[in-house]
Amino acid sequence: MQLEVGTILEGKVTGITKFGAFVELPGGKTGMVHISEVAPTFVKEIRDFVTENQTVKVKVMSISEDGKVSLSMKKGIPPAPRSNVSAPRVSRPGNYEWQGNRRNEATNFEDMMSKFKQTSDEKMSDLKKCVESKRGGFAKHGNPNQPK
Repeated sequence: MQLEVGTILEGKVTGITKFGAFVELPGGKTGMVHISEVAPTFVKEIRDFVTENQTVKVKVMSISEDGKVSLSMKKGIPPAPRSNVSAPRVSRPGNYEWQGNRRNEATNFEDMMSKFKQTSDEKMSDLKKCVESKRGGFAKHGNPNQPK
């Protein structure tokens, strides 16, 4: 049997190493599944996913000039159907409305810029207060080491 890149085949796991698994393909040819191609999740221990003599579906990823066959188990599995349910909306840092509020589309640029400047000034003021309190308030009370 002639192997072609992209073909999905069934084979038998003949050996397992810490970096991958060797799979015997139809026609007697052997290929290797690298540990990163075993499952769609992180694989720390390959033996948690495959055992010797197990039949697995693999996809032929590449065939080198010297005949080494690179295989993938995770690409040999058809993808799970995607649902049409959207992910929950994640709040943005600082409660800033990153995308314009759809209800106020009539807002002009000057209004948006004014609101941005006001929010920015408030945040800068809060930041300065926080920094001063961490420094011990020298900015408000003066430096005690400085002569009067």
